Amino acid sequence: MVTLKRTEADDKDFQALVVLLDAELRDRDGEEHVFYAQFNSLERIRHVVLAYHNGMAVGCGAFRPYDEQTVEIKRMFVNHSLRGQGIAKSILTELEAWARENNYRQCLLETGYNQPEAIALYQKSGYHQVANYGPYAGIGNSLCMKKEI
Repeated sequence: MVTLKRTEADDKDFQALVVLLDAELRDRDGEEHVFYAQFNSLERIRHVVLAYHNGMAVGCGAFRPYDEQTVEIKRMFVNHSLRGQGIAKSILTELEAWARENNYRQCLLETGYNQPEAIALYQKSGYHQVANYGPYAGIGNSLCMKKEI
């Protein structure tokens, strides 16, 4: 059974999962990883959702304010051994609910073309492609998406 927990970026379970996420992204993105890593600081993240399976932290996601109406979804990850079981969808749904509770109206995110599983998750969850925003404008491997919540 999977349970979800709302927490913050200083949570040790979250930080441990981010280490795994960053290692995976480094493998997938290669030399481009340094560019993307600079935008993944945990400093401004105050909203984190952790997924636990049999008492172990196995997945995470977070959001941070982008503007008054929008949050940016960040740091989505599920342990390889448990992918395909709906855990990422549960985390994303909880993040969206939490954002709505805080009076946000939309979610924005950036993912990479090297992450087809993530793209599929976001599309199935109602996200649609938008022009690359902020630091991702003009970056060929970046895919930006948005959803009204």
